[in-house]
Amino acid sequence: MSEHQDAPDEDVIELAGKIFDLARQGETATLAAYLDAGVPATLTNDRGDTLVMLAAYHGHADAVTALLEHGAEADRANDRGQTPLAGAVFKGEEAVIRALLAGGADPNAGTPSAVDTARMFNKADLLELFGAK
Repeated sequence: MSEHQDAPDEDVIELAGKIFDLARQGETATLAAYLDAGVPATLTNDRGDTLVMLAAYHGHADAVTALLEHGAEADRANDRGQTPLAGAVFKGEEAVIRALLAGGADPNAGTPSAVDTARMFNKADLLELFGAK
């Protein structure tokens, strides 16, 4: 058995990096084409950030919607317990917040949750949207 059998292929690592960049940049059509070709919508980086997290944090509602339509999890937390919805609340990305909610995101998931984040930043409109007080 080779020592390198479990080592990730450099081409795979390079492709994954490109996919993460597409999510960050909101390149929805290209990202969707990769997903259609078999790239998992649940792909995560070394910090546990999903493609949805990266697209959400960088304000790309269309990319978030495409990822969710391809089976990504709306509430998948990263290694720090943060969810895409809490990240979108932190960044003030209303279109992303609405896309995540439409995709089934739970405002109470994660640490801090989107509800907690909205409270921290006195976002009464979001608390109302989340059905929180």
